[in-house]
Amino acid sequence: MSDPGTTFSKHQVTCGDGLETPLNDPHAPQDPSHDPYETTDTQVERLLGRALNSFDLPDSTVERLASALAHSSALHSSHHSASLHRTTYRHTYLLADGTALSLWELVHNSGRDGTEQHELYEEEAEARLAASRLPAGPSLGWSVERADGTAADEDDDLEVLSALLARPIPAQPRMYVPDNSADHARRVLRRAENADRPGEPTARRLRLAFAHHITQAFGRHCPVEGGRDAGFTLYEHQFLLLDGSEVSLWEVEHTATPDGRHMCEVYEDERAARGAMESRSRVR
Repeated sequence: MSDPGTTFSKHQVTCGDGLETPLNDPHAPQDPSHDPYETTDTQVERLLGRALNSFDLPDSTVERLASALAHSSALHSSHHSASLHRTTYRHTYLLADGTALSLWELVHNSGRDGTEQHELYEEEAEARLAASRLPAGPSLGWSVERADGTAADEDDDLEVLSALLARPIPAQPRMYVPDNSADHARRVLRRAENADRPGEPTARRLRLAFAHHITQAFGRHCPVEGGRDAGFTLYEHQFLLLDGSEVSLWEVEHTATPDGRHMCEVYEDERAARGAMESRSRVR
């Protein structure tokens, strides 16, 4: 069953040269950025470029997309309420070897200040799960008051954020899952943008990973310097290696960049990761 307000729409079949053939309902809405003369190569580049999590797609999937000859885009579902606009598209590609490949794109307005965000998934179930985790609407920020009821200033906000980041992580059992863990470790390291990210020795060790577990240690929208609101999330990626040893990578995802762009940083220990979050909270 689909969500209340869900709408099913038409398919667009586009060959590699940009020739498009519409199928089914011609009155239903479609991707507003869709260009009927766009080639398949350009469409793939645009799709990967706008997705916040495109770096999570396996390299094998991205390599297969490079051989796409034609594509079909369809509005799969759409949900609109007073505060949340959420849409899911299915993009299907005909590859040079005669097989088909589908990607599920989730578009929503739960970003900072209600800005539109795009996410990509290989499976419909993954897209549905991501959609179910969306907040009721865009983040509206939060404010802090002093004990005397007066409004907190910028320095007070930074002190609150520092206190939050200093909270210890509750102990949780590690349940390692064998799931192409060495490739997962490589993708985590690849998307890191910080100059002091783990180097080749760590990457070499993680090639022996055969199971991993991911824990969210921190997640919150916090006020940052300049009067903006930024999202901070801290993950621990725990890896079990073939020799029985364990290695952790600490990933910081945040929007505390000058232009509000989503950014990922990776560190080898928790202290460095939390220090980076505190430092980024002072971005201008």
